[in-house]
Amino acid sequence: MHVTINGTAYWYELQGDGEPVVLLHGFTGTAGTWTNLIQDMADTFQVLTLDLPGHGRTGQDPAKTMETFCRDLAGLLDELEWQQVYLIGYSMGGRAALSFALVYPERVASLILESASPGLDGKTERETRRQRDENLAQWIELDGIEAFVAYWENIPLFQSQKQLPKAVRDQLRAERLSHSEKGLAQSLRYMGTGKQPSWWGLLEQLRLPVLLLTGEWDQKFINLNQAMERLLPEAEHIVIKGAGHAIHVEQPATFGKIVNEYLQSS
Repeated sequence: MHVTINGTAYWYELQGDGEPVVLLHGFTGTAGTWTNLIQDMADTFQVLTLDLPGHGRTGQDPAKTMETFCRDLAGLLDELEWQQVYLIGYSMGGRAALSFALVYPERVASLILESASPGLDGKTERETRRQRDENLAQWIELDGIEAFVAYWENIPLFQSQKQLPKAVRDQLRAERLSHSEKGLAQSLRYMGTGKQPSWWGLLEQLRLPVLLLTGEWDQKFINLNQAMERLLPEAEHIVIKGAGHAIHVEQPATFGKIVNEYLQSS
């Protein structure tokens, strides 16, 4: 269903009963990313999924930065009369989840970050990434979704997904193709890693339980999450065997087991 928050019509879905859990998908994903996980959780938790700005059935205007999205998510929780939630985010959704936890820490009971980061620390590094994201946004607008998806599914970050069954790969491709050029370009421009604030300097202030998950074939994010674990006061980092960046897709049973056990113990 749709709800309009600060001018944007957000698509969201509610499933299950129990304490509230919010799931935030990655770039080129949708609420449907989490179907397998929800099947494992719906007997114990009430699960909220939504299409992030620029994705799926969520409206594209006005464009949202990471900070304005966090404000909108707080507004959605207010609509649902949820004071505090368990928050889970993957990749871009993990950056969004961490951002929300830092801006609204009183509204997060615990945080699970899958293949996520606090952004880029240096100003020059952020500007270089912002320009790279801008170039990619322009390319998407000029060449279209099909050309972009053909490129995106072959970047090194997703090489391990080539081992997945064809049905799963086809499902991922269909999800990626479901977006609009404008939506993905806006996401890169306004919520991209180069555009968002760097949260590295605030990690020591986040005093709530945090579970960091990375795949064993995703060395870049293993290194990032090891550094995050050292800064976060209540963090635990687990490396998942047989997975790359998208653990919930590549090892769904293991991912679901770890998430459920963590939520029930936190």
